[in-house]
Amino acid sequence: MAERSMVRHNPAMPATVNGQVSHWFDELPAPRPALPGDRDADVCIVGAGYTGLWTAYYLKQADPSLRITVLESRFAGFGASGRNGGWLSGLAPGDRHRMATRHGRDGVLAWQRALNAAVDEVIAVAGREGIDAGAVKGGTLEIARNPAQAARLTDALAQERSWGVEVTELTKEQAAERIRFDGVIAAYHNPHCARIQPARLARGLADAVERHGVTIHEETPVTEIAGAVSSSRERSSAARAVTERGTVRAPLVLRATEGFTPALPGLRRTWLPMNSSMIATAPISAPLWDEIGWRGCETVGDSAHGFFYAQRTTDDRIAIGGRSVPYRYGSRTDVDGQVPTRTIQRLTDVLHSILPQVRGVPIAHGWCGVLAVPRDWQAGVVLDRASGLGWAGGYVGHGVTATNLAGRTLADLALGRDTAITGLPWVGHRTRNWEPEPLRWLGVRSLYAAYQAADRHEAGGRRRTSPIARLADIVTGKPH
Repeated sequence: MAERSMVRHNPAMPATVNGQVSHWFDELPAPRPALPGDRDADVCIVGAGYTGLWTAYYLKQADPSLRITVLESRFAGFGASGRNGGWLSGLAPGDRHRMATRHGRDGVLAWQRALNAAVDEVIAVAGREGIDAGAVKGGTLEIARNPAQAARLTDALAQERSWGVEVTELTKEQAAERIRFDGVIAAYHNPHCARIQPARLARGLADAVERHGVTIHEETPVTEIAGAVSSSRERSSAARAVTERGTVRAPLVLRATEGFTPALPGLRRTWLPMNSSMIATAPISAPLWDEIGWRGCETVGDSAHGFFYAQRTTDDRIAIGGRSVPYRYGSRTDVDGQVPTRTIQRLTDVLHSILPQVRGVPIAHGWCGVLAVPRDWQAGVVLDRASGLGWAGGYVGHGVTATNLAGRTLADLALGRDTAITGLPWVGHRTRNWEPEPLRWLGVRSLYAAYQAADRHEAGGRRRTSPIARLADIVTGKPH
């Protein structure tokens, strides 16, 4: 565990905690026992984040007799599941137009409906299992603060409606009735989102699957995942997850490692670990909340290229995040969420820009984490029966809800079930690898520098999206 790191912006204000995984953990949990040696299982799952835990949960619900082992390098929720912005939303982890071109419009409409329904599914499971995830289904408020952003917001609203999402256009006055942000000129509301406390969901889900008989071994990094092989000496061997503490063999090994996937042999260029950072304020007083509004606990985002995402937390803080330093050379990841001081300051500046009312509120915590981005920005769920290997992920930052749908889908695939969700268009999706270094680092850093330049360009009053950003979208393959 990293030492407690503090950042001080103003001598008159308390120091900011830096790292310590995330603000969502009141304290870091004591780890569960590590793998005690070689073991056999019916299903081995690598990664105790949302994807792995949901997969285990639905497998056990469907067949309580299954021997399921989950291996986790640190503790349940250590990765993106315990560091994210807490948006339990129906946002699609991929480009719906591109998917419709390949798989047909009806399939993508079904996918979007399934994602929307998954929001309620997560809330329902949390209720049944006694998980206090702090869920409030207030929807998402998307805002624009200059003409170019407003033009994109109008396009986005039309797109959402075209995919069956019942969004509501808001005037700036209607938006201010919800939250009194500074400078908003246009907005819309999407009902398919709930604010959650993400670490509580992850830890509660881990406890729930244990109660149902799943074995979780923490502090057990997996160093290799290998598929089943056939030889002349033996008809076949099981797939396996190898650790320094022992090997788990099973007919199925399911990978749920998201942004940490590049650390595994042979997978360095499969998904790019994109960095995202957050800050959380100190608790805000009731009179100041009366001034701000935000009584509906909506999640909030904007249509800038270097967008932010925010929520009013269960303990009456504001948590806000953004990309800042998007990628570390060689697909490296952070150390227990420690974030550059300049990133904390940049996010603080964004917060004070949209809510100048909170300038006197200290920043209590800053942290970061990684999310997985496939080369085509499209998540997938895959099971290869021949090798016994499966995986899900690449959620491009929209994974809190998508992991539930992915977990149910992986469970159905593992059980050989042909269901409505196993026919959704992201099932079986594969993408080409990212470029090798230094092309990967140069490309990502250059593209995000272009997005920052585009935001500055548009802040000067440009009425349409900057051509700098349009070119960056084409080069990166990022969905529009």
